[in-house]
Amino acid sequence: MISKAKDTEFSNKPSLQIGDKMLDLSKPLVMGILNITKDSFYAGSMVATRELWMDKAGRMLADGASILDIGAASSRPGAEMITELEELHRIIPVVKELSKAFPDTILSVDTYRSSIAERTVEAGAHIINDISAGELDDKMFETIARIGVPYIMMHMQGTPDNMQAKPKYKDVVSEIKNYFKQRLEKLSHFGNVNVLVDPGFGFGKTIFHNYEILRRLNEFTSFGLPIVAGLSRKSMIYKVLDSSPENALNGTSVMNTLALLNGANILRVHDVQEALETIKLVGIYNNKPV
Repeated sequence: MISKAKDTEFSNKPSLQIGDKMLDLSKPLVMGILNITKDSFYAGSMVATRELWMDKAGRMLADGASILDIGAASSRPGAEMITELEELHRIIPVVKELSKAFPDTILSVDTYRSSIAERTVEAGAHIINDISAGELDDKMFETIARIGVPYIMMHMQGTPDNMQAKPKYKDVVSEIKNYFKQRLEKLSHFGNVNVLVDPGFGFGKTIFHNYEILRRLNEFTSFGLPIVAGLSRKSMIYKVLDSSPENALNGTSVMNTLALLNGANILRVHDVQEALETIKLVGIYNNKPV
């Protein structure tokens, strides 16, 4: 069962055992994004061929990524859902080859389908990153508890194809916290699961909502669970700057800095080196060198 925040696995230990691997949670970490798709809001993140994703994975690991997050189905605003079979055919070979080529690497799979979660863990994945917190597949919670891997629970209002159709909240942070409370309680009925929470920047939120979440990100520490922040090159940055995802790296570093100062534990990014530099500088600022 998932217990109260003060009793959780994550809050009591500075590291997490993931199979035969250890994830050190005593300092902020970087999760590098691998989009195995030809449909993404940021063209620079797409690595649809073996040559491209092997090269990108190697470079991100060399730059210091602690986790690689592999996604085969686009979740950009307005994205159409691909079939389960297509997602499976795209992602299984990638997980298998990365597991073989980089055996010490922790692999996360970005999927909302329980069948994909199970098959990719069998193929060598270690974490499941679900944008829907189990809402798009009612078998996800049961599957996660059974296969026994850490689970990133993200908040999203709606689905990728409609989430940006005038999202509304009275108090965005309080509503997301209440949502997590309810989903964590439901998940607890299936057994003890190690959970990370992601407030879902850009997933069913306006620009105002996103900045309100960022300002109040530390309120999510009340769960006693690691916080994942995915701000990299998103529209909350480039629309404010009247720019584009391709020109949003500097803004991303600023947003990541604010996220770290407000309690983020893992930065999910396209640009690993810059994120690690941000972590290092914020560590010095906080008198906690990393």
